[in-house]
Amino acid sequence: MTPAIFSLSGPVLTADERALFKQAQPAGYILFGRNVENREQLRALTDSLRDLHGSENLLISIDQEGGRVARMKPPEWDAYPAPGLFAKLYDLAPASAIQAIRANAQLLAADLAEVGITVDYHPVLDIPVEGAHDVIGDRALGREPMQVAALGRATLDGLARGGVVGCIKHMPGHGRAMVDSHKDLPTVTASEEELATDIAPFRKLADAPMAMTAHIRFTAWDAQNPATQSEFVISEIIRKRIGFAGLLLSDDIDMEALEGSIPERSERAIAAGCDLVLNCWGKLDDMAATAERLPDASEDTLQRLERAMAGAGTVSDDTPRAELLAARDSLLELMAERA
Repeated sequence: MTPAIFSLSGPVLTADERALFKQAQPAGYILFGRNVENREQLRALTDSLRDLHGSENLLISIDQEGGRVARMKPPEWDAYPAPGLFAKLYDLAPASAIQAIRANAQLLAADLAEVGITVDYHPVLDIPVEGAHDVIGDRALGREPMQVAALGRATLDGLARGGVVGCIKHMPGHGRAMVDSHKDLPTVTASEEELATDIAPFRKLADAPMAMTAHIRFTAWDAQNPATQSEFVISEIIRKRIGFAGLLLSDDIDMEALEGSIPERSERAIAAGCDLVLNCWGKLDDMAATAERLPDASEDTLQRLERAMAGAGTVSDDTPRAELLAARDSLLELMAERA
């Protein structure tokens, strides 16, 4: 198995993609707006990926947070609130916010499970500081670690109730980035003491099935390498200090924060300790070269992948959609009542 999550160019598998994926056997796939048209098409696409691998429990993932980060959009699918809205509710009524965001995540999971998606890259546990780039912005669950952890836990629980695996991000923290890591490499000069706040929510949710790294250089830990490609950050901070033992993915390896060719970036991330690299642009040549360059997934990675995907497809709560919607919206209305 190639330790990578690959992407597709369009709404159906091409013959060239099918041939590459069959040979490379990537760990899974990530979908984007270019792959999404409607329910019937999307279910057919995910079914074709499962058929190709002969696996019902395949890692098929998407970024579906709500707000501005949503690949499945109206009118085919419901629009979902930005996560930051639940953070505002938490300021007024913490228990209500937790109930609301759990119901919201369960609704998201129902949409994803219906079309065969098994993993959602959600929730964001980053704590933005004053003046940080808006790439996190209203995706954040607050600025206080215990609040972020509580809302993050409820999100993971809601997704799991609907049979979808959640993935916490961006470890060990993206909230201090002053530039967008899609475009440039952020350098964070905060002290060890200051960074303890950033990693606190991740420590609380260290038992999450999956996590995604940040393409950020932390000078207190490794002045040379971004976290994704830093053996020290992954082994000492993520695995030991945070205590995360689950499946560790890189953020999108194509992002401009990183240097070198896509296969070189991928190789450095795997060598540093990432279990899987996330390749999002759907470029056949890059994916083929990455598959050729990377070693087979390690036994540890295979075991973490199996554990992470164990809950996929298992719906543990069949509360009707209308009831979940009503519960979420009535709780969110508390903000209007108290305004």
